[in-house]
Amino acid sequence: MEIEKQLATGFIKEVKYPDWLANMVVIPKKDGKWRVCVDYTNLNDACLKDSFPLPQIDQIVDSTAGHGMFSFLDVFSRYHQILMFQPDEEKTTIVTPHRLYYYKVMLFRLKNSGVSY
Repeated sequence: MEIEKQLATGFIKEVKYPDWLANMVVIPKKDGKWRVCVDYTNLNDACLKDSFPLPQIDQIVDSTAGHGMFSFLDVFSRYHQILMFQPDEEKTTIVTPHRLYYYKVMLFRLKNSGVSY
């Protein structure tokens, strides 16, 4: 069900022969329901950490002074608004029971996604 929703929105795309694979893990939530997560441990271990931290929030707000308009990302959609760097898309490939898919949008479980967001 979730795979069909993500295919319909264009968040994922099917792939045949990826270089990287990540397993899906089902984790119980506090309310008794189940959450599907992707284990990107190996991919995160292979990635270098971004050495440029985010600026302080007060610096960001101060930098907007004097501008007539300022736009924020839609927080409800989170990272899915940010497209992955195309050569790196296939590195986010996940294994499902029937096919392999990779993400075309940023995921919050990736090492440097917080800096990008």
